Amino acid sequence: MRLPRSGAGWTMAVFGALALLLGALGLVWPEAQLRMLGFEVPARRQPGDHTGTFLIAASMASFNMGVYYLLAVATEWRAFYRFTVVFRLVTFAVFTLTVLAGVAPARFFGVALWEGLGAVATAIGLRWDDRRAAGPGSTVGTVG
Repeated sequence: MRLPRSGAGWTMAVFGALALLLGALGLVWPEAQLRMLGFEVPARRQPGDHTGTFLIAASMASFNMGVYYLLAVATEWRAFYRFTVVFRLVTFAVFTLTVLAGVAPARFFGVALWEGLGAVATAIGLRWDDRRAAGPGSTVGTVG
């Protein structure tokens, strides 16, 4: 696999690698994942408690998302980069509201912050890449 070729690509590569690794962690050691997110890990689950099943599904989704992000970096798929900025900001809003509503523990706000800051970093990277590509004296991005 190649190294990222752009600033935005680097932000996507970091997020993708971490999503892949944290997804793998949740598949192999789900209790560590729950603790990291601020959730309690009871010694014994009650009948009908499907936390483990949900965590496996979320971890597999995270793992797959990491692969998708790294594939986008390998192909420098900038349209995908832009797409993720919007939806990571939506994720930030939903996760933040979940914490504020008392549905998730306060530590879960770290996940919201990670999504929000990642979206902003990628947006800045995209803008920086566009300006760098335009170069001095270019009319790219100007009106008129």
